[in-house]
Amino acid sequence: MLILISCFLLFAGAFALIVVNAVQPNARYSWLVAVGSAILALASVLIWLATMPFDLVLPAWQPQTLFANPILFRADGFSWPLALSITGLVLSVLLTAVARSAIANSYTWAGTLALGGFGLLAVTAYNPFTLLLIWCALDLTELVTQLRSVEGPSNNEKVVISISTRALGSFILLWANIVSIAQGSAFDFQYIAPASGLYFVVAAGLRLGVLPLHLPYSAESIVRRGFGTSLRLISAASSLTLLAHVPSGSLSSVFTPYLTTLSIIAALYGCWMWLRAPDELTGRPYWVIGLAAFSVVAALGGNPLGAVAWGCALVLTGGVLFLASVQHAWLNRVLLAGAWSLSSLPFSLTASAWIGNLGFFIPFVIAAQSLLIAGYIRHTIRPSGRDSLDSQETWASKVYPAGIILPVALQFLLGWVGWDGARQIGAWLQAIIASTLTVGLVWATPRFRIFNPVRGNWARPAAPERGSVYNSIWGLNRGFGQIVRAVTDTLEGEGGVMWTLLFMILFISLMAQGTP
Repeated sequence: MLILISCFLLFAGAFALIVVNAVQPNARYSWLVAVGSAILALASVLIWLATMPFDLVLPAWQPQTLFANPILFRADGFSWPLALSITGLVLSVLLTAVARSAIANSYTWAGTLALGGFGLLAVTAYNPFTLLLIWCALDLTELVTQLRSVEGPSNNEKVVISISTRALGSFILLWANIVSIAQGSAFDFQYIAPASGLYFVVAAGLRLGVLPLHLPYSAESIVRRGFGTSLRLISAASSLTLLAHVPSGSLSSVFTPYLTTLSIIAALYGCWMWLRAPDELTGRPYWVIGLAAFSVVAALGGNPLGAVAWGCALVLTGGVLFLASVQHAWLNRVLLAGAWSLSSLPFSLTASAWIGNLGFFIPFVIAAQSLLIAGYIRHTIRPSGRDSLDSQETWASKVYPAGIILPVALQFLLGWVGWDGARQIGAWLQAIIASTLTVGLVWATPRFRIFNPVRGNWARPAAPERGSVYNSIWGLNRGFGQIVRAVTDTLEGEGGVMWTLLFMILFISLMAQGTP
């Protein structure tokens, strides 16, 4: 019930904002409604700690022969940190919105709250059927948002291809269902067949842009700093949650080293491009790829807690940096605390990140992690044309810092309490080496040309001409388009009415046969 209450608070706040905007478009209390809803949702997620673990089971769909598994949600040590991160991000987006005059829009705030609600449902989903439903809702939201934010048929086609790769990831999760049922196992995360485990990794990696390496959305699209950040990071967290449920028995496969190698390559590339990005928003796709690749590597190393830790870092540490739209020396120092969270030093947010069997991959992981942290520090202290906090209104200058401090405070909180990854010593020697390399990279970045920021030029977002995977998807897209045009021409022709009546008769006949 607590899961339902938390989600209801976010969805109710979104609905209230839509109603208020329709009745009183210029209402001044819209922002208070949004913030109040987010505060209550965050408080309710904190209350989960008192009763975890607990389940929320919705009535089974009919017929039960087709839908054998009910819609099931569970709050436990894996889902709670991600749920807290998502609600914290939503509240931070709304608190920092006061310093962004361009986003004073009730519909944008409503969308942020709704995304938070879907994110909570995704990270608490306890069987693949439930997770697939939430993925569909998030993909539809992103599709609509992307199509409204890009211009030109070429960019629209890229958006379709990007969503198609995510749909392919969903299809692979469905294939895991087939494999599990064929082996006589139930299709839920507790009793899933071990043979389905690597399909989980591939499905999550495909949706996140790690397997194969690609940017999962269009770099040309223009989305707002607040809503765009919540969309990107919540969508990524909803896919990362699958990695926390990979069966340990599946990791002995001969394919595990190959998938780990591909994930390490994605991590190195993503972190390298993140370090060299001209600004944090340009580097946001590479941030997602780098952290997602770390999560995949941790899951393949038999460490689901590490996958969750990197997911929380992706949302909280990245979120606060992408929301920082005002220049202030004191707040910049607060942002630097995120480097501690990424360091995997003892008692940090990611202290449990590398507990597992990484073997000879450790040097590459250390290199990628040092690139990631150095890039974070560089973007935090980077001189920019941001507005000064002193130029904001008095009340805004008080509220905005709270939106920056909140995610940082949650990072320290998750390092100490609330889940199995808290208060961990972790791989401390590896963390010290990565931190030392980070110091060297921070020193070298402004002094050597190779570290100068550039824009990526080959890992473009799922363009039709890039690689066999996307050529195949593009061919399917063209083929479906031709089928749709053929059906449309048939129905709009002289015999269109007759064809429509025939389809209706066939449909009614099939429905009548299924009636007892």
